[in-house]
Amino acid sequence: MKFFVNFLSAFRIAAAFAIIPTLMFQLYWTTFILYVLAALSDFFDGYLARKYNVCSKLGGVMDHIGDKLLVVNTLIMLTVMMPVWFVVVPVIIMIARELYISGLREFLGTQKIEMPVPKARFSMGKIKTTLQMISIAAFLLIFALSTLITPTMDSRALLLLLYILPQVGIWGLWLSLVASVWSATQYTKTFVGHLKKIK
Repeated sequence: MKFFVNFLSAFRIAAAFAIIPTLMFQLYWTTFILYVLAALSDFFDGYLARKYNVCSKLGGVMDHIGDKLLVVNTLIMLTVMMPVWFVVVPVIIMIARELYISGLREFLGTQKIEMPVPKARFSMGKIKTTLQMISIAAFLLIFALSTLITPTMDSRALLLLLYILPQVGIWGLWLSLVASVWSATQYTKTFVGHLKKIK
C-alpha cells in the first residue's frame, strides 16, 4: 500500500509537467482529464496513507511537491493563455505566497525547527487548495468544451455551461486568494512564535 500511495504522489508530479505540453498543443480534453485524475490522487493518497498507517517522510515530501507543482504549473499556463488582470493578479500573489511560506520553512529548517502544515480538517490551507483546484478545473473545462462549438451548433445547455464556468473559475480564483493570504498570516504568526524562541 505504501508503494501505491507514493505512486499516486509521483503520478501527480508527472502530471504537473505533462499538463504544460498538452496545453501548448491544445489537447484540452487530455489536459482536463489528466488534471482531474491528478487532483483526485491528492485526496486518495492522503486518505489511504492515514487509513492504512503508511505515512512516511518521503511520502509527505512527494505529496507536498506534487500539490504545489500541479497547482503552480497549471496556474502559470492559464495566465499565459488568459493574460487578463483578474487572472494574472491573483495567480502572482498566490505564487508569491508559496515562495514566502517556503522561505519561512527554509529558515526554520536551518534552526532545526519544523513548521508543519496545520492538521485542522478545514484549515485555510486546505480550503485554499480545494478552491484552487475547483477554479483550475473550471477553466480547463471551458477550453475543452470550446472545442465542441461549431457555427451551426444550437445547444443551450452547452452555452449555459460556458457562461457559468467562467464565473466559477474567476470567483474560485479570488476566493482561493483570500484563503491563501489568510493562511499566510497563520503561518507568519507561527513563524514569529518560533522566532522568539531562537537566541
